[in-house]
Amino acid sequence: MAKTISKKTLDKSFRTWFFWNGCSQQAESMLGMAFAHSIAPVIEELYDTPEERAEALKRHITLFNTEAQVGSICNGIVCGLEESNANGNCTPEVINSVKVALIGPTSAIGDSLWVATIIPILLTICLSISQASPTMVWLGPVLYMVLYPIATGLISRFLFKLGYKSGLEGMQEMMQTGKLDTLTGTMSILGLLVVGALSASFVALSLPIQIVRDVYDATTNEVLTDQVIFNADAILDSIFPKLLPLLLTLAVYYLYTKKNWSPLKLMALILILAGVLTALGYWTGVYA
Repeated sequence: MAKTISKKTLDKSFRTWFFWNGCSQQAESMLGMAFAHSIAPVIEELYDTPEERAEALKRHITLFNTEAQVGSICNGIVCGLEESNANGNCTPEVINSVKVALIGPTSAIGDSLWVATIIPILLTICLSISQASPTMVWLGPVLYMVLYPIATGLISRFLFKLGYKSGLEGMQEMMQTGKLDTLTGTMSILGLLVVGALSASFVALSLPIQIVRDVYDATTNEVLTDQVIFNADAILDSIFPKLLPLLLTLAVYYLYTKKNWSPLKLMALILILAGVLTALGYWTGVYA
């Protein structure tokens, strides 16, 4: 009689990955321990002897890394392969090769679809809701705290089931037909558009340099006090709208990607610069 994975075991495997995928991340095997942890219930059900179970667990504590939400499709595919292996229709070598092959495409799609597209869109919606009304500022964060885990769970669970049902054949078909490359490219472009829109809408940086003088109006024979003769922000916006927020975003991107600065270090730099420039503005009378 063919061995099959029960629905209860599949659900347990998914829940383990969903809640614990980052619990043991380290430099040696990245998400390898978490992957083995999630596959453990499947191995326990499929294999009879302690030796078989130990061998199966050993092949899953090796190096593995992906974007955790979209990467759940890898867990589903491997569950199907382990089921085939337990029935003599697959080999451990094939399972290991498939895991390694899935790291690249699932990481690329996950980062483009989830990290660079879905999360920024959700943040944009929630930020807009918070800014819409001073009395409803709390609604945006609450909405994000509710929608984010629900969306994450639904997408991850769908992909896990898709991986188990379609198996390796479905993934190979996407790769051979070029659909995977098309999807990756599309998500990357969409992610860049979203990040660009976020930068223009929510990154604020001004250059508060003005020349204010009293001006004599010959037509009325009056002196107009405190007239703005020169406004650096207005001139920059007329030449290149949102130039300063764009430059700030590019500077943060450069430090993060090229110089390997951590997010905390970047936030500290921005906070220090804001404090210094604000103090300088009051000292010179720009903000007076």
